[in-house]
Amino acid sequence: MKINNPILFAFTLALGLTFLLPGQQALAGKKTHGLSAFGELKYGPDFKHFDYVNPQAPKGGRLSMIGPSRLKSFNSFNDFILKGDAAQGLSALFDSLMEGAADEPDSVYGLVAHSAQLADDKKSVTFFMRPEAKFSDGTQITAKDAVFSFDILKSKGHPAYALQLRDVVKAVAIDKLTVRYHFKGEQVRDLPRLVSGLPLLSAAYYKTRDFSKTTLDVPLGSGAYKVKDYDQGRHITYERRKDYWAKDLPINVGRYNFDELRYEYYRDRTSEFEGLTSHTYDLREEFTSKDWATGYNIPQVKSGKLKRETLPDKSPSGAQGFFMNLRRDRFNDPRVREALDLAFDFEWTNKNLFFNAYIRTQSFFENSDMKAHGKPSSEELALLEPYRDKLPKQVFELPYTPPKTSGAGKDRGNLRTAQKLLAKAGWKVGNEVIEEKDCGFFCSLMTSIGLRSQKKNAVLRNKAGDKFTIEFLTVSPAFERIIGPYIQNLKVLGVEAKIRMVDSSQYERRLKDFDFDITTSRFVLGLTPGVAMRNYWSTVSANTKGSRNLSGIKSPVIDALIEKMIGAKNRKDLVIAARALDRVLRAGHYWVPQWFYPFHRMAYWDKFGKPAKKPPYARAIIDTWWVDTAKEAKLKEKK
Repeated sequence: MKINNPILFAFTLALGLTFLLPGQQALAGKKTHGLSAFGELKYGPDFKHFDYVNPQAPKGGRLSMIGPSRLKSFNSFNDFILKGDAAQGLSALFDSLMEGAADEPDSVYGLVAHSAQLADDKKSVTFFMRPEAKFSDGTQITAKDAVFSFDILKSKGHPAYALQLRDVVKAVAIDKLTVRYHFKGEQVRDLPRLVSGLPLLSAAYYKTRDFSKTTLDVPLGSGAYKVKDYDQGRHITYERRKDYWAKDLPINVGRYNFDELRYEYYRDRTSEFEGLTSHTYDLREEFTSKDWATGYNIPQVKSGKLKRETLPDKSPSGAQGFFMNLRRDRFNDPRVREALDLAFDFEWTNKNLFFNAYIRTQSFFENSDMKAHGKPSSEELALLEPYRDKLPKQVFELPYTPPKTSGAGKDRGNLRTAQKLLAKAGWKVGNEVIEEKDCGFFCSLMTSIGLRSQKKNAVLRNKAGDKFTIEFLTVSPAFERIIGPYIQNLKVLGVEAKIRMVDSSQYERRLKDFDFDITTSRFVLGLTPGVAMRNYWSTVSANTKGSRNLSGIKSPVIDALIEKMIGAKNRKDLVIAARALDRVLRAGHYWVPQWFYPFHRMAYWDKFGKPAKKPPYARAIIDTWWVDTAKEAKLKEKK
């Protein structure tokens, strides 16, 4: 399944769409059906289908589900720009030149392009397109469309496109079905994969439409599905195209089996859960551990009609945490940020709220070999030593790990350490008198003669007398129970904190504009991180609206280490650079790490068939499962 949202696009590319490195001459200069970054391709030129699909999977039926978006509605079908709230599932409308396999970490195989040719100097890549590739209106997909797609996405698309494609100089149509992309600089390893994964848009279609505006006009695509119907705030439904030009290609055999894909929208989690239990829709991934532990003790599950299953996930778990916005002055000092980490009691949270379901996140590359362990290796030190005078000592010792607690809820040792750090950063605790509301003259008189004591509250202030305040921005009511105890610990330190709950559209707007103090987010960079990292941690992205650099990190050292990762000539060098970068990021205290688990918790009605084995690096539900008509009939009999 193609993903055209620029943030998810970056993740998808990092997961598996990477190309040859300068040292690999075997494939350079000749046409190949697929390309790989750090090794041989798993699938040869005559492969029939991916190993993780059922090539005989029947077509038909509907998959109705809750998608990954936190949005409660949508107002646009333009998923390529910063403006608006795009509908879920739009990636199903668009094909790309090449697409990755979910059982390889860094490979890509031809889709619209049947082959590619990487120049000997790696400064360009040429794609040779299939003459049978067509948009859904029957018009041919040509090199001019590929050039148009690149130009418009880079110039008018979401800022993430321009950031990631900055070193792609131009795209040129060599002939009707041949397109070449030219690169600049030395960090070119990831550029062929970036352009291969771009959605292909119709140049003719956008001649009469403004690409930069939100719209509910259904766009012209070339993918396996098209929009069937929609109801804003309720659902959007896609139907499988019977005339899809690529349905019989080896890359698609056994995939896209549902006649309809329907994404449901609910106003809150409670009604969403009720929708599942009443079989208003078929499937959801459960992200709330309390609900997973206690909410499914219901007749539908006991009877076996509603299934619960954990699907293993070998892809990196990424980074989830409370991200502090360094664009706010009070978060600029790393001692302040470390103090806020000390105030969060994960052990208490995990035991009392999560039924001990989670593991504490430590790394920005959690659950992968790129996570830093122990003291830096000699290879890591070679990368870090030039910056020793610019880095905290922690970088050259054991990597920073979040503090552990007894699980009591208020760890006095951690809070004392936090208070000392805040004091060193210029934040001192004083007492502030708290008067009871509506007490009036009588209370004041009783206090003045000593018959009533004043209530006092610890308040943290800087030299200018400003209070230390924090607003936690959230869209999920479920997070109130997590943030609440954290706020109580912050109150002990003298921090005035509160929760700001907003609707999903406002939340997205405020994230894009970096209008928050602290918010919760999660990102995953995949198995072979590349230029997408610039969108998360680079100095340039800190000032780019809509980037994933939520904390606003600006560090020349981090910028340099990102480029080391992008320029790695083999996986060993990539891992070394990643571990060095991980040490620097963790020592910077840009976040309060939260938690992870290496699997997907799925709840679904027992109407599906699925392949014998799941690919290691994707859920692969939408594109490899199918409706089992016998199971579906049984469900209907029991209603």
